[in-house]
This record gives sequence, structure tokens and C-alpha cells, in this order.
Amino acid sequence: MTADFHLPAAGLSAASETLPKSEKSRDYELTYQVIWDFVSISNNLEDIRRSWAKMFGISGSQWLILMAIADLDHGNGVSVSDVSQKIHAVSTFVTTQTKILERLGLITRNVSSVDARVVLMSLSEEARGRIDALTPRWEALHAFIFRDFDAAALHDVKEKLECLKRRTKMAMARVAED
Repeated sequence: MTADFHLPAAGLSAASETLPKSEKSRDYELTYQVIWDFVSISNNLEDIRRSWAKMFGISGSQWLILMAIADLDHGNGVSVSDVSQKIHAVSTFVTTQTKILERLGLITRNVSSVDARVVLMSLSEEARGRIDALTPRWEALHAFIFRDFDAAALHDVKEKLECLKRRTKMAMARVAED
């Protein structure tokens, strides 16, 4: 990740020219601080993920894959493609890591009955049991992190973050064009 948030707006000048005058006068130092806060939060979440993973004897990336499978699987298994999209990783990486997780007995991988080219993954009973045992700690952690947010505030934050995700994805495409 680059730490240079003061990059010239190459490729974005047309976008800034279309901003209303009130938007052009915004305090951009505040937006830079928000970005640094995102970096800090991301690093903290990464450290938390590594700690959870360590309890399972796996890497932080493998933990992320387990959590994606747990989140996406509604009883029929989940494809490598779906997990790849969820964690923003290439499918070959997810395939390699899920084979390791399968060898460790943490997930099951089965060929789809609908499309033999698709592998569907689910948490193993062992993984479910170990994750369930962590649930009280997990819930306490979430309660601590989000204790100052009621449902309406969380919904508002979620909507704003989704907007920022879309815009940063568009900005990345514009920067990549240059």
C-alpha cells in the first residue's frame, strides 16, 4: 500500500473540475487524515486477524478465507470465485490456500453437482466447533469496537463506506489508465 496520499491528481483533474465550488474548498487535510485513519484501522484489523489465525495454527490469509467461507456458505458450499471476490484475491491463491485448509481438516471441498468445473467449499465440523468456541470472545470484541454506534449510526457508516469503496475503485481505474 502506498503511503503517498498527496499524489498529484493525474487522471483525476477532469473529475475535480466537475466538483461544485463548495466541494473544491473542502479541507483536504481532513480527508488525508481520514485516509490515514483507514490505514491504521486496516493494520489493527490485520493484527487481530493474525491473532485469531494463530489460535488455529494458520496464516492470516487462511483465516480470512475461513471467515469468508463461514460468511458466504448458507448450507450448499461456496465457490472459489465467490471467496476470491469477497476477500479481493486471485482465485489461484484461494485454491492453493483452501487445499492447505482441507489438508488441515478445516474445510471440505466438493465438486458441484450442477457444474463439475466448480469446487464448493464448506467449513468442516472441526472448524465450526473451534469457531463456535471463540464466539463469546468474538462477540465481546465486536461489542467493544462498535460500542458507541447504535444501529442507525452503523447503517450510516456502512452506506458511506460502500460509497467510498465504489469511488476508490473508480479512482484506481482512472489512475491505472495513466
